[in-house]
Amino acid sequence: MGNRPPLRALHAFEAAARHGSFKAAATELGVTPTAISHQVRLLEEICGLKLFQRRPRPLVLTSAGARLFPILRNAFDLLAGSLAAVAEPDFQAPLRVTSPNAFASRWLVPRLPKWREANPAIPLEIIGTDALLDLRAGAADVAIRYTRRPPLGLASHEICRDSFFPVCSPRLLASDGRAIERAADLLRYPLIHFDWMNRDPDAPTWSRWLATARSIDPELIPDKAWDLSFREELHAIDAVVAGQGIAICSDVVVGRELENGSLVRAHPLSLPGYSFYVVWMHHSPRSAEIESFLAWIRTNA
Repeated sequence: MGNRPPLRALHAFEAAARHGSFKAAATELGVTPTAISHQVRLLEEICGLKLFQRRPRPLVLTSAGARLFPILRNAFDLLAGSLAAVAEPDFQAPLRVTSPNAFASRWLVPRLPKWREANPAIPLEIIGTDALLDLRAGAADVAIRYTRRPPLGLASHEICRDSFFPVCSPRLLASDGRAIERAADLLRYPLIHFDWMNRDPDAPTWSRWLATARSIDPELIPDKAWDLSFREELHAIDAVVAGQGIAICSDVVVGRELENGSLVRAHPLSLPGYSFYVVWMHHSPRSAEIESFLAWIRTNA
């Protein structure tokens, strides 16, 4: 608590920066302009930096003040919104769940009707993104993380571990009329690649799959350029479902397509993938809702 700057000083600076005037800030806060100036100087002493260029007109922020102002403005807006939410007795804030785009689209979203049946009083906000949102900073309440091991410093539960193998539309195989009997037979078809943004050298890509397959089928071409490449995994899957080629895909992410027959396994050779984890903060203020989400995940995994 002793390291926190005084709230009065923060409030005085935010109001002065918003109005561009000590006098207008003083009117808003019900104090004198001298009191506003005093609080701003106190904050400057704490920061060790000037926050305003004190000209008669207009009041101008320094570079340090310009960095601080939007942070404080957003913080005060968040506080105001939180107080408004608390004042509404029937209000239930959504449980915010961040997830990789492919997992959210192919695994999580199709199962959401079961969530609503089991937990009608707990709304969800699904944040599909491949970026790692910071739970400690309040960016989300729960995260689905795709990684080799549980993240450090956070509570976690493993949902499942996936594997990767070549998949394609049955229409693609039917158009050729010849069975795939060996790894080299895959090269008769366009190979679809998607970018692994984590740059893991051991990621289950076509390069690794072909290198592994070459040990059992030496007739494989040493190096083959991709016929079609995507930045997003979901776009690559859509292209495969449309019959445009063969891709190395996660059995978890395309599990529904394999089950309903819109995709088939093109070759038995597989590569190990990663694990999907539910991750949350220890002692989260939303621990009851998180426990409900975790129980639902366990039931539906």
